[in-house]
This record gives sequence, structure tokens and C-alpha cells, in this order.
Amino acid sequence: MVSRSYSNLLELASGEAPSPSFGRMSGRIPRVMTVAGIMSDLDDDPSESVCSDRSSSIQRDRIIIVANQLPIRMQRNQDNSKGWIFNWDENSLLLQLKDGLGDDELEVIYVGCLKEDIHPNEQDEVSQILLDKFKCVPTFLSSDLFSKYYHGFCKQQLWPLFHYMLPLSPELGGRFNRSLWQAYVSVNKIFADRIMEVINPEDDFVWVHDYHLMVLPTFLRRRFNRIKLGFFLHSPFPSSEIYKTLPIREDLLRALLNSDLIGFHTFDYARHFLSCCSRMLGLSYESKRGYIGLEYYGRTVSIKILPVGIHMGQLQSVLSLQETESKVAGLIKQFHDQGRIMLLGVDDMDIFKGISLKLLAMEQLLVQHPEWQGKVVLVQIANPARGRGKDVKEVQAETYSTVKRINEQFGKPGYEPVVLIDEPLKFYERIAYYVVAECCLVTAVRDGMNLIPYEYIISRQGNEKLDEVLRIESSTPKKSMLVVSEFIGCSPSLSGAIRVNPWNIDAVADAMDCALEMAEPEKQMRHEKHYRYVSTHHVGYWARSFLQDLRRTCKDHERHRCWGIGFGLSFRVVALDPNFRKLSMEHIVSAYKRTTTRAILLDYDGTLMPQASIDKSPSSKTIEILNSLCRDKNNMVFIVSARSRNKLAEWFSPCEKLWIAAEHGYFLRLKRDAEWETCIPVVDCSWKHIAEPVMKLYTETTDGSMIEDRESSLVWCYEDADPDFGSCQAKELLDHLESVLANEPVTVKSGQNIVEVKPQGVSKGLVAKRLLSTMQERGMSPDFVLCIGDDRSDEDMFEVIISSIAGPSMAPSAEVFACTVCRKPSKAKYYLDDTVEIVRLMQGLASVSEQVVPV
Repeated sequence: MVSRSYSNLLELASGEAPSPSFGRMSGRIPRVMTVAGIMSDLDDDPSESVCSDRSSSIQRDRIIIVANQLPIRMQRNQDNSKGWIFNWDENSLLLQLKDGLGDDELEVIYVGCLKEDIHPNEQDEVSQILLDKFKCVPTFLSSDLFSKYYHGFCKQQLWPLFHYMLPLSPELGGRFNRSLWQAYVSVNKIFADRIMEVINPEDDFVWVHDYHLMVLPTFLRRRFNRIKLGFFLHSPFPSSEIYKTLPIREDLLRALLNSDLIGFHTFDYARHFLSCCSRMLGLSYESKRGYIGLEYYGRTVSIKILPVGIHMGQLQSVLSLQETESKVAGLIKQFHDQGRIMLLGVDDMDIFKGISLKLLAMEQLLVQHPEWQGKVVLVQIANPARGRGKDVKEVQAETYSTVKRINEQFGKPGYEPVVLIDEPLKFYERIAYYVVAECCLVTAVRDGMNLIPYEYIISRQGNEKLDEVLRIESSTPKKSMLVVSEFIGCSPSLSGAIRVNPWNIDAVADAMDCALEMAEPEKQMRHEKHYRYVSTHHVGYWARSFLQDLRRTCKDHERHRCWGIGFGLSFRVVALDPNFRKLSMEHIVSAYKRTTTRAILLDYDGTLMPQASIDKSPSSKTIEILNSLCRDKNNMVFIVSARSRNKLAEWFSPCEKLWIAAEHGYFLRLKRDAEWETCIPVVDCSWKHIAEPVMKLYTETTDGSMIEDRESSLVWCYEDADPDFGSCQAKELLDHLESVLANEPVTVKSGQNIVEVKPQGVSKGLVAKRLLSTMQERGMSPDFVLCIGDDRSDEDMFEVIISSIAGPSMAPSAEVFACTVCRKPSKAKYYLDDTVEIVRLMQGLASVSEQVVPV
């Protein structure tokens, strides 16, 4: 059956919740899963999650590559108007990465849209042809839905925002439109349905590409909790200040986090994404052995940073074509033989490619350096824009008018300083321009992974036949020059390029002049460096590296139990240890009744008292429950807290027999009238005179932070500080304190929004050891142990309790319950959802005690 959460998600997508259809194409593609059942309501048994039988005939791994468009070219059959002719699109990155992955080692299935509308009567036939001949699964969308999804939400809302364009007015990008968002979600759901028809979730990998399908991971993870899912974003990811203006910001972040691996071209893009996760979802990341990971409800979501490369084989084959040689010869005659030096720009005609800024820089070059007039020509190839709208028309009009003005001012018979080519060129023609150009200019104001510089470098390397056309010796070292914007994805990988701020017209003009004037040996050295990088970091290297990391990330899937929680696009999967389960009231009450010597250890903040509560003092109900438990002669009840002993003594003064551990167990009190003692010998706190000035320095420079001075420890809290800055400062403070306190008998630890300095050896685990040993010494080895806590410091108690099972400090058949708060990774074997359930549990145990203890 379809769960409430699943139905809610489909309602958001399309206004209705049809039952999913699986296996429709199972007769056409081998290894299609047989669905045993769809995950039911959240409280159902986890065994009802989607599963499938493993096929014993699997020969190769299989990957399903999902993108907005299939790597297919298509045209109507001229002889039969009802038929279609299909061919591979050799320029598609999706096809090129298939070659890089190796067809012998991996079977590749594609899911995506076609570039032409297919009449509903032809869709089944087209699907069969594409599946049989190309292993492609087409996704058919109505014209209206595609327009809202692609030209509406993708191109008018996501794409401008990801390129740092805010819709401050209706003319500056599209304002958020709920109907376009619903169309976007609907299309992502349709893609998920098509994937369902061919996937074997136990074995197949799924690789989703780009911002068109950012919520698809949620649909897939909802249906298959253990799906092996990677996502790669080919566009920039904006800073948190830009991204947080998006009304559905959390939905997109949570959807992406339903992937196992998320890829970005540059560290900047990944850093912005991680910052958004920190600021909007409260998630922190850590780097282990070179891998960056986010812990998300027990799952590790890995972050991959690697720019995509080019297909070396395709480029080299095009360079070897006779057509390329002929085109190069024609360009040599048109430019070199006329004493002209070619500068080249290749860009889409859109607002972010900076074509007009480049033209203004060319104009500035001719003004500032008149010696280049009549010698330098900028050839600007303007590819048709992928989007449409008013902004595209404005870019076109500005480009045409600027070209006209420059040519009128500096042109003369036989010489035009700017040659604008605004008609689509064949790939070999573009390659020919690369071969001839002395310098390539890529000055986009914001772009993802622009591969133009890579193509230019390989083209300038050329081959022997092109050397003959260029009239150079084959042994002559090759050269190339690049002027690239700081704001494009490939800029960090091209260390030999002249990097520019495209908005600074004078700087770009100076860079152009520098590229023209640079000494030949320097050009050759830069080219050699770039060629070495580009030729080794090609598309195959990129694809193999991504898949390798995806395998590594997914290898532990089978070791976890998974639950789906949340509704709509807030759905996520909680992955936990197989032995981790919810603490049943009936189970623990039954054990409580059977046992006669009980040890109960309870954390306070976040366990008995909600973290969000303003008044942290215990309620009268809590005091009553604790007194009921303490009156039972079979119980020893311990409150274990990080709070000061004075505060705990004040709060729990009505509890005569309650044991209390303060400041993580440094101070202990075995009953109300007893003296406080320390769990370790009293230490000299002179180290505070060293640590406190350091903490004060960071407090002064970190707005929202504070110092809490406890008797045995010092704590720097930054809960109210900016999360990114606070985290950064905390890391610096941690290093600083470890350095200055290296010779002191203290430990420096970071926690949730804190950095703490405390005496060595102090932990809540020490409290658990003390309780168990004291009971053993009294001849009261417990046969029932309950330990409940909510944070990292409580894990020490869990570890001691669990490691003591079957040891001398416990009865041979002791009932042990180590319980954390919420389903999350923990050393505890049980969990309860919140403080309300914990109080209810303790109240139930207190009721049992009251039945046998006279008041």
C-alpha cells in the first residue's frame, strides 16, 4: 500500500495520488526488480520496506543515468512522416561519460526527455525503439507541463538564482511562482516513475544530473530506502545569502540530502552548499581522510569536488577530419595571411556569459593600445540561448549594437575588429577556430563548468597534419593563451591562465594585451601545464572517480536498518544499527517488575527537560516521579548532568535519596544530606588563568558567544553566534587552547555549539563506573540497569553500561537498557522520541514502585 507520506508527496506533485506502476518494461530490460511491497506508514514494521530478490545471473554492474535530456538526436523520417530516425548525440556529456566508464565493465541505461514532442499514439513505439537500440528510457511530458517546468521554474527561477541574480523586480528574473514549482515537482515525479520501470534497487546505481531534477532523490529514496544514488550539480551553487531567498530552500536541500553522494565542480560551490545546510538545517560536516561527509539522520552523505573534463577521443578524432583541416586552412588565409591575430570568444547568448563586457574590453584595448588596430580581430561565436525571454532579447540587441559601434569606429576596408558569428556552427568548425586563435577569452560573469578553455587547449595541441596546415614544425612546442573569468568553474584548475574580474573592463583589456605581448617560451610553458592537466582529467577520469566514490559511500547500506520519516518533500530516511530499536513500555515495565536491584542513570537537559525550554528547573511532576522511584528500596537513582552542583542541589532539594553527579561527574553526592565529593582527586584549577583570557579574546570577536565558568571547567558557548563564523572560531579556539594548555592536566573538547576545558579523566562514563562499583561493593550487583541521555557526553555512560554486561559488576542475567533520545547514531541500543515519552516512561516505572512501596 502507499503510505500517507508518499501520498502527500504525490498530491504536492500533481494534485492526486495514483498508485505507482512498477515493472511495466520488465519484459524488455533484464534484471528488472520485482517489488515485494512499498514502505507503509511510519509505525509499520520496517520489513515492509521495498525490497527485491537478487538475481543470480548478474554479470555486470549497471548504472542508470538520469538527466533532463537524453543523449539522442532525432528527426522525422523523410520517407514516412510517422516514423523517426534516432542517432546518438556525440556532443552530449552523458554519452561521453559512458565511454569513460567502460562499456565492458558497466551497463548504462539513460532516462530523460527527447528534444522533440512525440504524439501519444507514437510514444509506445518510440519507447521500444530507444530501449532496444539505445538502452534509453524516454520521459514524455506535455508541452504545457514542459514549458512550466523547464522554461518556467528551471530557467526563470532556479537558473538566475544559482547565477546570483535576485528577482528584485519583475524585470530581474522571475518571481517565485507556486504553480511553476508544482510543475517542477510533477516532472520530477514522472522521472521517478520511469526509473521505477527499469531499476533493480538492490544492485543498480542511479546518477542524477543537474538542477532540473533536484527533488528527484526524495521520490527515489522514498520508494527505495537503500537506493545507491548520486547527484551532480553542473551549475554554480550560490552563497547562503542568495540561496536563502528561495521560498522552497529547505525542500531542495533535504531532497539533495536524500542522495548518497553530491558532486560539485569547485570547492566554492560545495562550501556554499555546506553553509546552507549548516544555517538552514543545523547540519555540520567533517572531513575524514580526505573525504567530506554530512551526517544526516544516521546516513553519511558524501560531498565530491571534481570538475568535469572533456572527451579526448572525440576531440582528437574531430581534429583529424579532412573538414577540420580545410576549415583551418580557410581561417589561416582569412586571418594570418592578412596579418591578423585572432582572439576568440565562444559563448551562449545569455545574460551571464558576459559577451557585452568582453566587447567593451576589446574596444578599450583598441583605445589604449592603438598599435593593435588593424592587427587584432576578436571573433565572437554566439551560440543560441538555451532559455528564452526578455533578457535574451536585450543581450542580443546590446551585442549587435556594440559590435556595430566598434566596427564603425575602428574598422577600415578589409578589416573589422569584431567578427560576430551568431549562427550555429558545426563542431569541427568551432574546433578549427580554436586551432587558429592566438588567445581564447572566457569572461562569463557567472558560470558553472565551462569546457571551452579545455577544448581550446586540446585543439591548440593539434596533430601532425594540422601542423602542416599551420606551417609549423611538428617538433615546435605548442602554445596557447587563456583569459578566464574568476567566476567560472574551470578557473581554479587553470593556474596558467590570466584570471580576470569580467566587470573590470580595464583589467580585461590589460589581460588581452598581456596575452598578446607575452613571450613565446612563457606561452609554451603555460600551454604545456594546461595540456598535462586537461589530457589526464578528462570526462572518463571524472566519471570513474564519481562512481568510485559512490560505491564507497554505499558499501555500508546493508549494515543499517532504515526508516522513512516526514511528509511531502521533508521525507528522509533514518539509518540505524540493526539492533537499535524503540524502547517498549511493556518490555521495560515487565523487566522492572521481575528485578530486585536496579540502577537508574538519567541525564537532565534534553532528557528530562526539553532543550528548548526557557525555564530549566524541574517541574513538580518530575520531582514527584523521582521521589517515587527513590522511595523504592530496590532502586538507586542517579541524575547525571553538566550543570553546576549548586544549581542541581537547589533544583532537587525535595529529593532526599536522589544521587546527583554535577559537571559531567566531577562532583558527586549520594543523598541530599551527604557531602559533595569528587570522582577524581581535587585538581589545581590554575589552568583557568591561562584558558580564560584566550576564551575572552574569542568572545570579544564573536558576537553571540559567552563564557560559562564552572567550578571544575570552562565552557565557551556560541549557540547564539552566526553558525558558520561560530564554528570557524570554535575550531580556531580548540587549536589555540590545545596549544596553550598542552602541559596542563586538562582535556579540550568540542561539543554542540561549545568548546569545553575540563580536568582529565572526567566523564559521565566515570559516574556509571562509580555507581556500578559502589553497588557491587555493597553486594547489590544490579539485575536491572536503565541509562537515558540525549547528547555526545552521554555516549560515555552507554559505553560503560554496555561493556559491563556479563561482567562482575552486574548480575549474570541483568536486564540492561541504554536509551538515547530520538532515532540517531548512538552506542545505545534503544531510543525514545522525545522528553515527553521519557517522562511518561519514568512515570510508568514510578507507578509500579508505588504499588509495592507503602506511602
